[in-house]
Parts: sequence; structure tokens; C-alpha cells
Amino acid sequence: MIVMALSSTSVFAQGKFGADSANCVKYLSFYKDYFKQKSYNEALPSWREAFKHCPPTANQTMLVDGTTLMRKLISQNAKNPVYREKLVDSLIMIHDIRIANYPKYAVTARNNKGLDLANYVQNDPERLFKEYQGIVSANKEKTKPTIFLFYFNSAIELFQNGSISEEEVIDVYEQCINYLSAIQPKDEDERAVVDDMKLKIEELFASNNIADCDKLIELYTPKYEANPDDIELASKIVRFMSAADGCTDNKLFIAAATNLHKNNPTHSSAYMLYKLNSSTGNSALAVKYLQEAIDMEDSDAAQDAEYYYEMAVYEYKCGNNLASESAAKKCVSGAANSELKGKAYMLIGTIWGSIHCEGNDIAKRAPYWVAVDYFERAKATDPQLAAEANKRIAEYKKYYPLTADAFMFGVNDGDSYQVSCGGFRATTTVRTQN
Repeated sequence: MIVMALSSTSVFAQGKFGADSANCVKYLSFYKDYFKQKSYNEALPSWREAFKHCPPTANQTMLVDGTTLMRKLISQNAKNPVYREKLVDSLIMIHDIRIANYPKYAVTARNNKGLDLANYVQNDPERLFKEYQGIVSANKEKTKPTIFLFYFNSAIELFQNGSISEEEVIDVYEQCINYLSAIQPKDEDERAVVDDMKLKIEELFASNNIADCDKLIELYTPKYEANPDDIELASKIVRFMSAADGCTDNKLFIAAATNLHKNNPTHSSAYMLYKLNSSTGNSALAVKYLQEAIDMEDSDAAQDAEYYYEMAVYEYKCGNNLASESAAKKCVSGAANSELKGKAYMLIGTIWGSIHCEGNDIAKRAPYWVAVDYFERAKATDPQLAAEANKRIAEYKKYYPLTADAFMFGVNDGDSYQVSCGGFRATTTVRTQN
């Protein structure tokens, strides 16, 4: 075994190779000769002597080679659990000695330590959690990506046995994801590893029922009520509730999302608030946020047209026909693609076919002429809508006035006709049936 007790005498007073410099230099030379030949068993006795006689600062390679020799010994003693455990402790201590004495290489040493912990420490989640916590806290985004997964997995184990709370697991999750997101991959292979670790951590988070919606509401409601202007807290609430199943239609999530939008408004955040408020039946607020999304500078004309169509459909479902028609017309004005424009025309036609006007028989039937006008435009704009448009046209033609009845009211086939009804206005053409 390694003797880990090291002299406390000042290295500077002793010189680079310590008080027993002759033995230090001798055994360094002896073990390195064997090590270079990969004669690890032969190198081990001299390495132990070098480790005993040399101060840690004598030679960093001695420590790096020591980890290799310890790994070899651990493998050779797999069936001797007591001795193996001591060897693992020695391996981890060598990493700690390197970290303490070679700060320039501390990041690498911590990452190597993390990998050895994962490979050799068994059935001890508390130790792993504490060790990984120290590595991640020190290395931050320089931590090797796989270590974040090991760290979070140890937190899951402690959560499952009741050693840590949901909030602590959530904090570890957020820490891992944030640092992984801060990594700047050198190439596509490294990017793939980072993305894979994030995905695996997210899957672990979801599969272990940590993000139960009721628990999140119970945990974060008092925190949010105490600090409603804490943007970091609001961001955390939105992230975790978004990850939980069916957890975006509650007051806490909407309040936090609204706060984030006020702090950093974008068309995407406004659109999200439209979706949230529409799902909870707050139609006035939903439309307000959708209009905000349209008005945002970061939303282009094509996106605005999509938003206007969605607004038109939503207003129609809410029974606000006039507002629906207005939004649909704005969609038509801004839409660049025929498919979206065609859908908007179909919606306007449907709206006109559903309104009821007061007045004589011609005034009551006139909206069907306008509806057919829009169905004709829809199929001309997007031929894929022809079948549905023709079906609607055939249906509405049944409601055209008879030629004789129209004549009695002073209108004839082909005449221009002004429709004005409940705020709706359109110019159409008189059509009758015999």
C-alpha cells in the first residue's frame, strides 16, 4: 500500500526533491524506466518508494503515473473488496494531491478524479454526490460532460432514499443543465456529447417524477409570492413547470411567465402568454398578448400573418365574428403563401355565411353572396381548397333568392349590392335561382 503521510517540512527549505533528495531522484528514475516499458508490476515498488521520499511538487508525472498504477492494482484485486477499497481511496487521494499542488492542471485532475469515482466507487451515493458536487462547483462549465450525468444520477439516488429534497435535486439539475449549456464545443463530436448528456439528464429528471406539478406548485408558490420581481426565480419556475406534464395551465406558471415577458418581451414570450391565457378561458387577455406578439419588432411579416390567422380562428371560436373577420383580412394582406391566404379566405366566407342580418328577404340572404365570393377567392388562391370551397358554395346557393322575388325588391342578377349588417360591410354581386 501507499504511505500517504507526507512530510510537513517546507519544500522550499528542502529543495525540489525534498529532504531525502537522493532516494527521491533514485526511485523516480527506477520506476520510470519500468513504466516506459509498460512493466507496471515491476515499476510499482520503486514508484511507492518515490512517492514516500519525494514531496508532491517534485514531479507531477509521478502522480499521474501513480493513478495509472492504482487502476492496474484495482483491476487485479477485484475479488479482494477490502484491499480494493483501500486502493480506490489511494487513487482518489492521488488526484487530490495533484489538485492541491498543481493548480494549473487542477481542472484536468478533477475531471480525471470524477471519471475514476464513476468507475471504481460503488454503492456509496453520498460520497459520490459530495465528490461530484465539489468537482462541478470548482470546474463549472469546464467539467467533463459525462460527470454532470454522474453527478445528477447520484442526486437522484439520494432523493430516492430520502437523503435530499426535491428542491435540492432541482438545484442540481439546473446547475448541470446551465453548465452544459455554457460549454462551447470545439467540434461537432463534442457538441453531440454535450447534447447527449443534456438529453439523458432531462430524461432522468422526467422519469423519476421529480417535476410533479403539485410538488412544484407547493414548492415555488410561497417563494414566488415572497419575491414576485425575482426574474431568476420566475425563469426557474417556467423552466421546471414546462418540463413537467400538464403544468402550464396554473396561476403560478402564468404569473411567472408574465413576469418574464415584462422583463424581456419578445414575440415568442407574448405568443406563449396568448396560448396560456386562451387555454384558461381568458380570451381578452389572450388576444391582447397575441396582438403584442404581432407588434413586436422581432416578429417578421410572415410570422405576423400566421399570428393574425390564429387570432382570427380564436376570435371565431369565441363568437367574436367581427374581430375574427378583421384579423383574417389582415392575414390575407400580409400572407406571402397561397395556402395561408386561402385558409383565411375560407374563414371569412364561413363567417359571412353564419351572420344574420335584419331587414327584407334580400338583406337577410345577401351575406351568402359575400360568403360565396370568399370561397371563390379561396379556391382560386389555393386549388387544394377547391373541393371544400365548392361544397360550401353549393350549400349556400340554396339560400339565394328566387329571380322573381329579387325583382320584387328591385334587384337583378349581376347587380352590384352593398351589404351592411351589424358592423360588417361588403360589396357583392346579386345572384338568384330560378
